[in-house]
Amino acid sequence: METQRTTGPVGQPRGIGFGILMTIVTLGIYTYYWSFKTFEETKQHREGKGIGGVLALILMFVGGSIAIPFLAGSEVGQMYAEDGREKPVTGKTGFWVLLLIIGGIVWFVKVQGALNRYWESKGASQAEVAPVPAQ
Repeated sequence: METQRTTGPVGQPRGIGFGILMTIVTLGIYTYYWSFKTFEETKQHREGKGIGGVLALILMFVGGSIAIPFLAGSEVGQMYAEDGREKPVTGKTGFWVLLLIIGGIVWFVKVQGALNRYWESKGASQAEVAPVPAQ
């Protein structure tokens, strides 16, 4: 299989704990933002390949949020494959969400962790959580 190096812009690593916390605090609204940003960054990096942020957001609104875990694992894994590396996650990683809360956390740690490592391998700065302003 011939690998195809992608040269699009590098995405932003995101804090795993921050993502979990924001999902809880916003009662799941953060997942819409995360889906849009993640799929948009991967599509831009892969030079137009993938579903992109707008379609991911539409899927989230029409109940396709069940599809997002499978699509995210697939697209992140595909970026690794296109870079000539072994896929740390695949579409099958999405099955973790069937275990509800714990499975959702495991899925997010796996997918966001793989995505962070990929972006950092391409020169992005490590994921940081914005500091809390001093009061």
